[in-house]
Amino acid sequence: MIKKVTLYALVLATVFSCGVKNQVNDLASDNPIRAQLDLVNIQDDKVSVVIDPGRFVQDTVTYRLPRVVQGTYAVSDFGKYIENVSAIDYQGNAIQATQVDTNTWMFVNAKNLDKITYAVNDTFDQEVNGGIGEEVPFSPSGTNIEPKQVMLNLHGFVGYFDSLKRNAYQIDIKSPTKFKYTSPLTEIQSTLSADGAIKNSVFLANRYFEVTDNPMMYGETEVEEFMVGNIKIVLSVFSPNGVHKAAEIKETMAEMMQAQKRYLGDLNSTPRYDILLYLSDTKKPDSPKGFGALEHHTSTVVVLPEQMEAEALAESMIDVVAHEFFHIVTPLSVHSEDVHYFDYNNPTFSKHLWLYEGVTEYFAQHFQVYEGLIDPSEYYARTTQKINTSRSNYDDAMSFTQMSENILEDPYKNNYANVYMKGALMGMCLDILMRENSDGQRSLRSLLGELSVKYGKDKPFEDDALIAEITAMTYPAVGEFLNTHVVGNTPIDYDQILDKVGLYFTEAEVETNYIQNAGELILSADPERGGIKFNDLVANNSFWNDNGVKPNDFIKSINGTEVTLANANQILAEVYAWNPGKAIQVALLRGDEEVLIDTTTTPTYTKANTLVEKPEATVAQKELRKAWLKG
Repeated sequence: MIKKVTLYALVLATVFSCGVKNQVNDLASDNPIRAQLDLVNIQDDKVSVVIDPGRFVQDTVTYRLPRVVQGTYAVSDFGKYIENVSAIDYQGNAIQATQVDTNTWMFVNAKNLDKITYAVNDTFDQEVNGGIGEEVPFSPSGTNIEPKQVMLNLHGFVGYFDSLKRNAYQIDIKSPTKFKYTSPLTEIQSTLSADGAIKNSVFLANRYFEVTDNPMMYGETEVEEFMVGNIKIVLSVFSPNGVHKAAEIKETMAEMMQAQKRYLGDLNSTPRYDILLYLSDTKKPDSPKGFGALEHHTSTVVVLPEQMEAEALAESMIDVVAHEFFHIVTPLSVHSEDVHYFDYNNPTFSKHLWLYEGVTEYFAQHFQVYEGLIDPSEYYARTTQKINTSRSNYDDAMSFTQMSENILEDPYKNNYANVYMKGALMGMCLDILMRENSDGQRSLRSLLGELSVKYGKDKPFEDDALIAEITAMTYPAVGEFLNTHVVGNTPIDYDQILDKVGLYFTEAEVETNYIQNAGELILSADPERGGIKFNDLVANNSFWNDNGVKPNDFIKSINGTEVTLANANQILAEVYAWNPGKAIQVALLRGDEEVLIDTTTTPTYTKANTLVEKPEATVAQKELRKAWLKG
């Protein structure tokens, strides 16, 4: 007990000696803001929160929950989920709390403000009907509150005072002892109740950014740990029905992340990395439906369907976690001032989503072929799919820097997902150009290493100067590409770039999935009937064509579950993950006739322009391709 108290005092002293004080004349600025969360007395899926800011010398203070959180590039409005906000003074009397807008509360007579209390409702419950008609936070950024599990994305529970953003936070969490917890935040003190049923844990964050950047998972969670080089990986899995086990997922993650570490080489930036996986029971109406992941600087929160088969889950985890883990390079080690000094209420956005998301996605795909996890033909097929998806679904003549800077506005926000398509392709082109101009000695990865050394996690770059800086550090061809295709709005000539490595496009039969033909959706919305139908492209999908599916066939149900516009995303995510050998039943309506497809899936193919190696490629092209794909 003495050691724990000593550690607690030492950490507090360190925080206060290293922290940056605000210029506001606030006694509160010298003390940590204390946030207390009660996970024991949960009522109606709500958590009670108490905020103790210390003593103010101002007459009026403002308290906010985030409108936007980093990494989402969308409005979340976490204030919508806060109820019964009240405040008391040091004598226990009520202080007036005025709600200014969705996320903001103002308190007068703040010199006497002692505590603020409120209840937090979870966001997963609000995703009923898939969030149609109402914006809800992307599931991996959201919150879950139920007896078996609490997902603590802390930005949904703890807010900030305008004048105290850089203050330290002491986070006290009361939880049932039976709950397991994981978090990148270090627990600096813990005590048990007299009967041993309740645990009180104390965590410390240096500033509000660290509150938002360190998610926690409490409850009936399975935890596995393993080392990747000198990085400790902590995998936490909540599978509500016990369908998937953390130990099985660990094997997939360990193999993949060891390959990532080899690919990164010396690009280490964190001693620990957490993966928090929530598997959604899609049969429950209040389960989360926004599948994917949200990166944090040293962790990621992943939400995927629990009903996925083990092989499909492993594939999804490789793609998702590979992307998120590479964020330890950017934006953790290389980022702009907009990222470093993020404003959660009225953010400005960096021009360089092509870097943060596009290059990261490129690394997440490229390392798999580079380290031998997939063969070149599979990598070529994935590249082709990204090109097709980018061209068919998004504005190919939109400036990426302009889109990035205005990502919350129309028409830019509707093109956001293109950062994972065209943004990744930009990374590919830059990598090939770097290798071509250095005789294979330098790469996009080595450039990021140089930028990491120059800046690092505590030194942001100047947003407007980055393109010129990269040009000066590399070659004129790199600068020309960035100014023409990233800053400018000229579509990329992929034939020209890929010819450098002896690749070209030709029509061929390629394996695809059960909802797309090489990146193009074979399904369309049918608003009149409130569901989904097959479109004309289904005729070119061998599996559905062989089973007699026709264009305009309306999907009534899949494996007994009715398909509607409300649940289409989660159902189709499961169909996307189907593998050959799966028994399926699909009920269709063709006019007034019901058609039942009762079969087992087989590999499905389509004809498409796909990327292949030139038989007549020159020695120089082959050598550059080898440097690009194998180093």
